[in-house]
Amino acid sequence: MKRLYSAVVFLIMLVACNAKAPNPENHPKQTTTSVPQKTKKLQPKSVKSNALNAQVERLLAEFLPLKDKLTNEELILKVARYFIGIPYVAHTLDRNPNEQLVVNLKEMDCTTYLENVIAIVFCVKNSQSTLQDFTNMLQKIRYQGGILAYENRLHYYQWWVTDNEKMGFLTEISAPNPPFAATQRLKINYMSENFMAYDMLKNNPERIAKVKKKEDATNGKIVNYIPKSEIKNTQLLRQIIHDGDIIALVTNKRNLDTTHLGIAVWHKDGLHLLNASSLQKNKKAVVEPTETLYDYLKTRPYNIGIRVARLKL
Repeated sequence: MKRLYSAVVFLIMLVACNAKAPNPENHPKQTTTSVPQKTKKLQPKSVKSNALNAQVERLLAEFLPLKDKLTNEELILKVARYFIGIPYVAHTLDRNPNEQLVVNLKEMDCTTYLENVIAIVFCVKNSQSTLQDFTNMLQKIRYQGGILAYENRLHYYQWWVTDNEKMGFLTEISAPNPPFAATQRLKINYMSENFMAYDMLKNNPERIAKVKKKEDATNGKIVNYIPKSEIKNTQLLRQIIHDGDIIALVTNKRNLDTTHLGIAVWHKDGLHLLNASSLQKNKKAVVEPTETLYDYLKTRPYNIGIRVARLKL
């Protein structure tokens, strides 16, 4: 039963691994400001230990002086690489009987890795330096409308990217064709059909119904993606995908949209994926792998391509 639980939650989390993991793409009208619009102050329900407070504020103090010295792409990669070597651990958001804002910089899955990086980057760009600043941003990134509740957690990538675009944090890139030469009609009912695998769903019919309603509202939407045959070291792809872009691995697995998330980084030999990896060969940690994303995807028949999003900094 433990194995079943691990397999199920691993697939769904953001990215998507995880993480969170569910997905995006209803594009509401967006502002043109260089940082997200201010929303009313949130009050994250997180345990703020002295150690965590010191860790976050030390981290922000390290990156704040770089705000005007690095390009946006360089800043994202700088923060993303800071966590290389951090252990991959799944289900870190699901350890409490009731939904809480979990802040964990010592263990990450692909989604929480991405969320932590993004929250730090926005704090730096906004000249914010406190734990409260960080948790406010993290809550907005992780939950629909920034409202803390299990059913509001952005479990599928489609939900995550849609809401974060609506909040003004990012833009999904879905053109031109090529390389965005393929489409996916979304069908995401994994959580509602496998609710017994989720501790916070299995004894809560009302919560299951809320999740299913959101899943059904997403189903049928068509999204563009780059097929994996196009993810090669070409001038076109280098123009389309930038360092620091968000990459979601599209899947053909039943009732899922994506299975993993990471951050784009170009090397001389092609596109690579900074990510929190569950693979033993990557020591189950955050890595900047030596293999290209194209080579990685060749060994994953259930991953059919990628979706791309870019932070609005």
